[in-house]
Amino acid sequence: MAKPKKDARPSARLPKGLRDIEAAELRAQSAMIDKIRAVYERYGFEPLETPSFEYTDALGKFLPDLDRPNEGVFSLQDDDEQWLSLRYDLTAPLARYVAQNFQTLTKPFRRYAFGPVWRNEKPGPGRFRQFLQFDADTVGADSIAADAEICMLAADTLTALGLGDSAVVKLNSRKVLDGVLESIGIDPTSQADAKKRLVALRAIDKLDRLGPEGVAMLLGDGRKDESGDYTEGAGLTAQAIDKVLRFVTSGSGEESLIAVGDVVKESAIGREGVAELMEITKLVSAAGYSPERVSFDPSIVRGLEYYTGPVLEVDLTFTIENEKGELVRFGSVGSGGRYDGLVERFTGQKVPATGFSVGVSRLQAALHASGQVDKSATGPVIVTVMEKDRIADYQKMVQTLRSEGIRAELYLGNPKKFGKQLEYADKRGSPCVVIQGSDERDAGEVTLKDLIEGAKAAKEIEGHEEWKEARPAQVSVKQKDLVAEVRKIIARHQG
Repeated sequence: MAKPKKDARPSARLPKGLRDIEAAELRAQSAMIDKIRAVYERYGFEPLETPSFEYTDALGKFLPDLDRPNEGVFSLQDDDEQWLSLRYDLTAPLARYVAQNFQTLTKPFRRYAFGPVWRNEKPGPGRFRQFLQFDADTVGADSIAADAEICMLAADTLTALGLGDSAVVKLNSRKVLDGVLESIGIDPTSQADAKKRLVALRAIDKLDRLGPEGVAMLLGDGRKDESGDYTEGAGLTAQAIDKVLRFVTSGSGEESLIAVGDVVKESAIGREGVAELMEITKLVSAAGYSPERVSFDPSIVRGLEYYTGPVLEVDLTFTIENEKGELVRFGSVGSGGRYDGLVERFTGQKVPATGFSVGVSRLQAALHASGQVDKSATGPVIVTVMEKDRIADYQKMVQTLRSEGIRAELYLGNPKKFGKQLEYADKRGSPCVVIQGSDERDAGEVTLKDLIEGAKAAKEIEGHEEWKEARPAQVSVKQKDLVAEVRKIIARHQG
């Protein structure tokens, strides 16, 4: 008779494609979000929060698999067997909110939103199934000035984060792209050509990642990636593929936009797209934005199906070293565009809209790579415990520091080994520790040990005896001056 199995313990493991985010990254993220929010507020956008779950049919079929609700998104059925899905972006929930509250909203409606989104897609290096977005959208304005403003907002956001000199807002239009596709026989208004059009647009959108050769495969018969996964192609002829590639690699700037006018001159929708892009270029130029900050780029597509007009992508121009040791441009950290049909799905009437979305994690990685890090994020000041029967005295010191706005904590571990307290403070990133034994107490003093300066000095001191004699970065001060002296140490490392 087989022995009964012992209760198996669950394995402590993360679900595939998800990650834990620790304190340092969260604090840097918070500082970055505050700067983005300040720009959005300055432009007059108001905050809005929508639920993480929406009814699947409300999200719409804008992800890679158009047939099943649980492909591309994470879905479940509720008690009445209706499909719910985790939102894959912040724009589709906005469309539902506007449609539901259409009669009472002040229009144009301007909102910003921050929060996690989920994609049920194959994870990879730096590609997670849950990530953060920060959006700003204007709903109810069909003026091309609204699109120009979104370009300005994107540029100003990067400037506020210290990346303005290495960021460019790249601008294109789905109407122009439809004009190009129309010139090779794909009718943008034909339902029969809808799938081929979408596959072609998504192929072009991968130009920066796959290069012209990879895009050519996706425009043709299809492509198999390194893992063996096959992606179906658009089935275009070699002549059509060549024409598309010549367009998307034709160069950026106003001269290139003028040249595009000749390419799409036989297409009404293409001509309309060029005219809109020319107007945006005129408006942003008049507002003082140079071509180095906002510029036409024919390779910009954006992958989501719901875009209907101008589309934009914020690209960082500085280089980083990839996993192969090669220097590559950092690339895109935000995107957006016009989506005039999204609210119409609910209301049956055209409701113009345009917006911009920041990829928070991607942007944070860019700030780290460029050296734009928040140096103010130090750990708490640690008040050490020298005598166990004086916990109340030490706690009072902690509260004194906290009441003056200084992060502080009492060491709550085993105080027997003082070295362990210093080790703990060092691991916590503490700028300094507060020490008061009986001698300091009798003298009305405390000893402050600057851990950051101490670590620097310790590297230059060879022996233990020399360290004891020098006592690097350690000073005794009057207890009444505790707050002022701690502030000096913190300020020393926030320059």
